[in-house]
Amino acid sequence: MHVLITGGSSGIGAATALAYARTGARVTITYNTGADRAAEVVKRIEAEGGQGAAVHLDLEDHATIAPAVAETGPVDALVANAVRWGNVLPGSVPFEGVPAAEWSAMMHANVVGNALLVQAVLPGMRRRGWGRIVFVSSGIGEEGVPGPGAYGTAKMALHGMARALAWEAGKDGILVNVAVAGLTITGVRPFPQELLDRLAARTPSRRLSTADDMAALILFLGSEANRNLTGEVIRDGSNAGRSAHAL
Repeated sequence: MHVLITGGSSGIGAATALAYARTGARVTITYNTGADRAAEVVKRIEAEGGQGAAVHLDLEDHATIAPAVAETGPVDALVANAVRWGNVLPGSVPFEGVPAAEWSAMMHANVVGNALLVQAVLPGMRRRGWGRIVFVSSGIGEEGVPGPGAYGTAKMALHGMARALAWEAGKDGILVNVAVAGLTITGVRPFPQELLDRLAARTPSRRLSTADDMAALILFLGSEANRNLTGEVIRDGSNAGRSAHAL
């Protein structure tokens, strides 16, 4: 199996790349600015038994998408994990203070960029009669957090895209789903332990998920283990605590 994982140089993307590598998959990750980090992940992919490669792709620069997919080659499974985070932090400005340019940039990258990415890999999947597409979303979209309204709106758009694709591509053996991350411990951003403990206590399992936990979910949805689950939104257990973004 050949897997393309966007935003695979760190966090959930990197953990997912390693999870696929342990199955012996060929894994191509994309990076925007983290070329050195991506190279390290490729080394780890190969150490885990997979075949690794990294290509540059910037969701904001649509001209990079088709060349990146062409360089990657035929894709059996796509994990659409890369994201434009945006410049509006929770509580920083009121909704009416978010400039139109921020809304446009968020949709341009996270919605249109991902649509173009799918358009680039879908014809090959149709020809082969098999494919898996997993969009990585965020609890911010479903639960809502004051401030990043444009980000949450863009993430929810992926849910609609997945549902439409599930109906359109299912007859060709292509299954499309959404994996929703709650507050996920990735090590990218430090948070006070007291805060993490309080949020963990609000989940059924009394713990927050790690990047490896999300990777296991994505691996199932984007592999042969998923026989006929499509058009679904699967929420990681951290969402139960209404803790809505990856750390």
